[in-house]
Amino acid sequence: MADGTIHLPYFFGNITREEAEDFLKQGGRSEGLYLLRQSRNYLGGYALSVCHGRKFYHYTIERELSGTYAIAGGISHNSPAELVNYHAHENSGLGCLLKKPYNRPSGVQPKIGPFEDLKENLIREYVQQTWNLQGEALEQAIISQKPQLEKLIATTAHERMPWFHGTISRDISEQKLLQGAKANGTFLIRERDSNGSYALCLLHDRKVSHYRIDRDKTGKLSIPEGKKFDTLWQLVEHYSYKPDGLLRELTEPCPRSDHSGGMFQFRGRSELPTPPVENWSAGGIISRIKSYSFPKAGSKKQGLASRTNSVSTINPYVTRPKAGEKVSEALLHSLPMDTDVYRGIYEDPDELRTQTVKIKREQLMLADIELGSGNFGTVKKGIFKTAKSEKKVAVKILKNESSNSDVQDSREELLTEARVMQQLDNPYIVRMIGVCEAESWMLVMELAELGPLNKFLSKNREITDKNVTELVHQVSMGMKYLEEKNFVHRDLAARNVLLVTQHYAKISDFGLSKAIQSDENYYKAKSCGKWPIKWYAPECINYLKFSSKSDVWSFGVLMWEAFSYGQKPYRGMKGAEVTLMIEHGDRMECPAKCPPEVYELMKLCWTYKVDQRPNFTSVEFKLRSYYYDIAQ
Repeated sequence: MADGTIHLPYFFGNITREEAEDFLKQGGRSEGLYLLRQSRNYLGGYALSVCHGRKFYHYTIERELSGTYAIAGGISHNSPAELVNYHAHENSGLGCLLKKPYNRPSGVQPKIGPFEDLKENLIREYVQQTWNLQGEALEQAIISQKPQLEKLIATTAHERMPWFHGTISRDISEQKLLQGAKANGTFLIRERDSNGSYALCLLHDRKVSHYRIDRDKTGKLSIPEGKKFDTLWQLVEHYSYKPDGLLRELTEPCPRSDHSGGMFQFRGRSELPTPPVENWSAGGIISRIKSYSFPKAGSKKQGLASRTNSVSTINPYVTRPKAGEKVSEALLHSLPMDTDVYRGIYEDPDELRTQTVKIKREQLMLADIELGSGNFGTVKKGIFKTAKSEKKVAVKILKNESSNSDVQDSREELLTEARVMQQLDNPYIVRMIGVCEAESWMLVMELAELGPLNKFLSKNREITDKNVTELVHQVSMGMKYLEEKNFVHRDLAARNVLLVTQHYAKISDFGLSKAIQSDENYYKAKSCGKWPIKWYAPECINYLKFSSKSDVWSFGVLMWEAFSYGQKPYRGMKGAEVTLMIEHGDRMECPAKCPPEVYELMKLCWTYKVDQRPNFTSVEFKLRSYYYDIAQ
């Protein structure tokens, strides 16, 4: 559990209601004795089992769209543990106060449900097949988008199960179940129509009973008058433990003809099937995935019971904008892997990376659209022609009207930046394509259409803190990569993070970056320059020392910029005042919309002593854990 629930001593995992009551009996049935378990109906939800008046009561804890937890009609809390602590002091709808947790006996670990065992492999296989990713790009995709992928996989996993037979007829389902000497309780599920209605077909005493499974307006699945579930596999798991209105419990699936693995196991048996080989790409499972219905800014929070049947925060088949078009709503909501720049063009075997950074002028077409400007010149949109296609790019163009010495210096800076960028290949870092020497010197890079993070957030203040967390987590992944490659950025700030989409960030501007020798852990500058002092760690200002740890300090400032929606750090203060403030042990206040957990991480990044400051491996993991928590 990403929210840390798995570490609670009174959390028992995927146990049934009856198992929970057995444990509480072992605890003596005392008033207010309780334990926490995983919900078997609601994705991401829990159940609180409590003793009251010598009886047992079970309260469903739903995970809300905002990422908080609540018992139906109750107060929202940031975590199940916080909810439990609250009800230790307030009844607020419960029969009694929670007085004593029943902790897991020695040697007992939280029970893992059958889907959890399959989930990791299914996610990896899905990402490999849908986006054709391998190596580091695959690992980065899984890490940064796991909450969305888990939800997508959870709501489509039934199509990989041996008991799911698709759109077969009632007659054919009966033939399958009646063939051979099948045991009572053998079952299958088939689709009844394209509106999300299914049928559970159950064998008992050589007769087949058909139970309709309907989907209500909120997306819940249920047999008429029965319990409601988020997914078919939860429904199957429930009825495998007890009949609950059926003629009997489910025992064995009637295998599909395309299923090569063993039987799907219930009742906690350890062997799980090898899912059948099936295409996850267009035309397969993914073609039936419904796009997420995004809550509008300012909308009231809703419980899981009132959400739409959303399985993903994206539609995997977005329409990308053509040259000159306004960025589409679909592109804003796409996953990073759906964009043209998640993988570099040189990953295509037909596109060979040249040994030099130089590219030919005839490969480059410039548009009149200016993306930005600075002392060096301008950045324009362009088209880079490759052997197989044309790619939209950003082109940094040097001024020609400066003095000869200025032009030479600018060229050297451009080549230095190009050489640094050429060595870097990560989905969350802007890739350099090459340098073109023509009417002007031009650095050709990947295009990130939405521009700098600070400007985007200042114009789009309705963006959720979950979305902001997603973006800064991606920056931490890119910086972790730089740390592993012994590169120091030295100019990490929100202005140098560019957005490909609203959900995809890339680190840019490597003009000050330095490679650190393998036998050193910092770079020492020879003298001060036009430095961004407000983003610099104390050791940079006092001793001219730069390392990945000083980039961590800058990352803390970047997070402050992001969660203040593009405000300038230390507003109204001069560099010397900022330095004095830091030396006195003071730090910037928490931005108004910033979650307290993120602000604590900011302050950790602003640890004065370098050896006590976390590295990006630690920072990325902390952000990832928090993001998984709120994004589920």
